[in-house]
Amino acid sequence: MANRHWNCNRALLLLQLIAGIWAFPDGAPADTCVKQRANQPNHGKARTQPAHTNPFEVVASSQTYHPGQEVSVVIYAQELHQSTTFRGFFLQARDANSNEWIGEWVQSENTKTIPECSAITHSDNRDKLGAKLIWKAPQNKRGNVYFTGTVLKDYGNFWSDIVGKVQAQPLPQ
Repeated sequence: MANRHWNCNRALLLLQLIAGIWAFPDGAPADTCVKQRANQPNHGKARTQPAHTNPFEVVASSQTYHPGQEVSVVIYAQELHQSTTFRGFFLQARDANSNEWIGEWVQSENTKTIPECSAITHSDNRDKLGAKLIWKAPQNKRGNVYFTGTVLKDYGNFWSDIVGKVQAQPLPQ
């Protein structure tokens, strides 16, 4: 009986490892925006890491926008963690006054957009040193925008509810 229980545990562990490797390799699904833990990955029992341990920066080129303006948003490791890679991300653009989803992302290589909630995510799960993204403001509005979301180091280690900073100096290339 004990041997059968041990084999069952090994099989379960193997399935969890496989799920960790293959789960959402092409980015977050569209319903990520409205799940119970909105804007966070549904990675089993894994939960967001404490904010003070986050090695990544999300930095926007502007916090204000005018009709049709493009704003650059980059994700990269903080200076002390320059060689730290990440596997995925999920970012949303939100109006700073109403908190509504706003604008659209320009799809680029290795990304996919989720227009239903003004979000963008990775489209592969390879290691990344950084990501440069472009958000486009609505054609009929001006105001203030902020960028929020999650950066995933790997399946079980991620930081959610990140709020992007605004560039104080030129963004890294």
